[in-house]
Amino acid sequence: MLVFAVGLSASTFSVAEDKPAGFLCCNMRTDGSWISDINYDENGKKIIPAGTPIKVTGYGHYRVKVDVNGKSQAIGNDYSRDLALDEFAKRYVVADDPAAKIAAYPKKIQNAITQARIVLGMTREQVLMSVGYPVSSENHNLQDKTWRFWVSSFQEFRVKFDDNGRVTDVEGDGDARSKILLD
Repeated sequence: MLVFAVGLSASTFSVAEDKPAGFLCCNMRTDGSWISDINYDENGKKIIPAGTPIKVTGYGHYRVKVDVNGKSQAIGNDYSRDLALDEFAKRYVVADDPAAKIAAYPKKIQNAITQARIVLGMTREQVLMSVGYPVSSENHNLQDKTWRFWVSSFQEFRVKFDDNGRVTDVEGDGDARSKILLD
C-alpha cells in the first residue's frame, strides 16, 4: 500500500521511536479534544491547518495522543483500524512542514487547501493536505482512481482521479459536492 506522507522519508520514524514530533500532514477537524480520522465537517468543529506543529505524547486504545499548540488532543483511529497504530500516527505527524509545499502551489490550489476544499486538477498529495486521508476501511489502495470521503455520517463525496493522479471530478450526495468542490 502506498502511503502519502507529505515530505516524509522512510527513515524519519522507526518502530522503536514511538513519540514522533513534526507537523500535521493535512487539515483536520477537532472538537477541541478529539480528531477523528473520518474528519467530519460537523457543527462546532474547527480546522487545525496542515503544517501545525504536533507531537505524539502517547498511545491509547485506537488513538494517538498528541500535543497541538500546547493543547492535548487525541487522533482517533475510528475507521482505519486495519493500520497499525504507529503507521496510522505516521500518516498525520510528518517530518517536513507541508506549509512550504503549499506556499509553492498556484494561488487557486493554496486557497482550496486553506478552505479544506478541492479544485479540479489537484494532485493526490494536494487532496490529502486539503481534506485529509480517506479512511482505509473504505479506501484500501491510495492509487485507486476513486477515493471515498464523508462530510458527515449521512453525506459522502467521491474524488475521481485520472491516470496521472489529478482530480477530474468530485461526486457527492446532497450538497456534499458543493461543500467540497471549489469552482
